[in-house]
Amino acid sequence: MPTAATSPLARQIADVALLRGSFTLRSGRTSSYYLDKYLFSTRPELLRQLAPLFAQRLRTVETRLGVTFARLAGAELGGIPLVTAASLETGLPCIFVRNKKKDYGTAKQSEGAINPGDIVALLEDVATTGGQALEAVASLREAGADVRAVIATIDRLEGARENVEKAGLAFEALFTKRDLGVDE
Repeated sequence: MPTAATSPLARQIADVALLRGSFTLRSGRTSSYYLDKYLFSTRPELLRQLAPLFAQRLRTVETRLGVTFARLAGAELGGIPLVTAASLETGLPCIFVRNKKKDYGTAKQSEGAINPGDIVALLEDVATTGGQALEAVASLREAGADVRAVIATIDRLEGARENVEKAGLAFEALFTKRDLGVDE
């Protein structure tokens, strides 16, 4: 749950990223609102505030799981600025996960060093069902990472937590749709 100190940030994110209308989500569902991750993840004044919240949540998850994260990961495209900001805040190296393997050069799906067994947390932008996060986790595991957690910026409260936890991962979110004033 956000604290009093983070509620102004939730309002700032809602002010720039909450769109009303009719939208088709990645999951195929239709929604009366859309949280445009690019409208908040491209704003340095918001990233600067999100970075310490990610760092704090990472420490909480480490304590709860009894692990120490070696790396952070973010899926293209929306997760890249978030994981970069968190990496700068924590000093942990980051990994960028592509939606699909590139078909040239190294033909890798992830960029950045992954050592076998590295304990990794995936940072996500907006989580609806958790589908994209779980695809990124599968890719990271294929590369040898030991992914333990998914930490979303915003949870739309539409099944992401349940799906991620069902896959054996810890799930956290800095904010929920309610924190941003969405009450469909």
